Amino acid sequence: MTALATAETPSRSASVQKVVSKGGIEAWLVEDYAVPLVALECAFQGGAAQDPVGKPGAMTLFAGLLDEGAGSLDAAAFHQALDEDAIELSFSADRDVTTGRMQTLARNVPRAFELLRLAVNEARLDAEPFERVTGQMMASLKREANDPDYAAGRTFRALSYPGHPYGLPVRGDLTSLPSLTRGDLVETGRRVLARDGLKIAVVGAIDAVSLGTYLDDVFGALPAKGDRLVIPDVVFSGEGRRQVVDLDIPQSNIRFGRQGIARKDDDFIAASVVNHILGGGIFSARLFREVREKRGLAYSVYSQLVTFDHAAMMSGGTSTKNERVVESLDVIQEQIRDLAEAGPTEEELDKARKYLIGSYALRFDTSTKIAAHLVHLQTEGFDVDYLDARNKLIAGVTMEDAKRVAKRLFGDGSLLVVIAGRPENL
Repeated sequence: MTALATAETPSRSASVQKVVSKGGIEAWLVEDYAVPLVALECAFQGGAAQDPVGKPGAMTLFAGLLDEGAGSLDAAAFHQALDEDAIELSFSADRDVTTGRMQTLARNVPRAFELLRLAVNEARLDAEPFERVTGQMMASLKREANDPDYAAGRTFRALSYPGHPYGLPVRGDLTSLPSLTRGDLVETGRRVLARDGLKIAVVGAIDAVSLGTYLDDVFGALPAKGDRLVIPDVVFSGEGRRQVVDLDIPQSNIRFGRQGIARKDDDFIAASVVNHILGGGIFSARLFREVREKRGLAYSVYSQLVTFDHAAMMSGGTSTKNERVVESLDVIQEQIRDLAEAGPTEEELDKARKYLIGSYALRFDTSTKIAAHLVHLQTEGFDVDYLDARNKLIAGVTMEDAKRVAKRLFGDGSLLVVIAGRPENL
């Protein structure tokens, strides 16, 4: 438990310091010495959407190689250095950001930041780890080839954003991965690893002055500006379409979705409440109640709001027996249309607001969670004061807001539906 999460702290934002190094690099810091740990999360603007044309998976592979040898240390020596001081360091790529995570004991902070500096500035991208990590990614894709959840998700993305980077697989595919070269990774990384798109959060036993010095050491030599590809805004596609991915299995996996609401849109908070009522809540959601509890059609069913830098969707999913796919879809669409036309009940609205407000604290119960959330807010363009404003915004959602936004979010209820399996009577 850290200072930001304690019940005695009246304001979450008050616990966050904005540290600016001598070189002008900013980080959000929650200084806390209760546990001798330091957690850092950083995010660079630009993720898998920056992959070279025709070569999806480049940024994911690049991120996977950043801790596979750097500077004078090859992969084995780099991992040994991490293990000797119990330092955790990893990198990953999402659609719009490439993220680094580090956690270390306070006594090993200098070594941890030095290894982070090497990974960010001097990654070797040697042939052996290049081939090994590529092989691991391909093996994973081969295992998932006949997995209905993966098949439905892959097709759903491709139909949602055809011809756009968001429609491509973040991890690439069995055709693109073997075609990647070290030069592809160097070029992709060069576009993304720059100071202008960098967001950082640090939580734990470190002071602002020391952190400022480390920020310059680690990130100061990066280019001032990246050379990122321009990603166009895109609208969700395929509403009203049903697509079957034929798999000879007794149970179908279903993905559904439609156009969503952007994260910085004034209606997003109300949309979050409405989505919680539909399928974002676990036991209180309409879809859970109608699909699982009343009819026993599926073990789980959900809906969510997904936002990217240049797109937004409402999506959801479930899995059910092939002979019950049509019934499940009918129930799902009936609930969506009912919310669009009539809105939620007062009880549903009250429960949703209370849950979303009460559960927010769970994002602050560990140092790594706090660092991740602080970086997430930065990448979405929010300031520190959102930490206190967020729950007030949730509490302020009225029935009028909920009904208006439900109509906007769900419209006529038409969905893009992708079904992996062999649904009957579709």
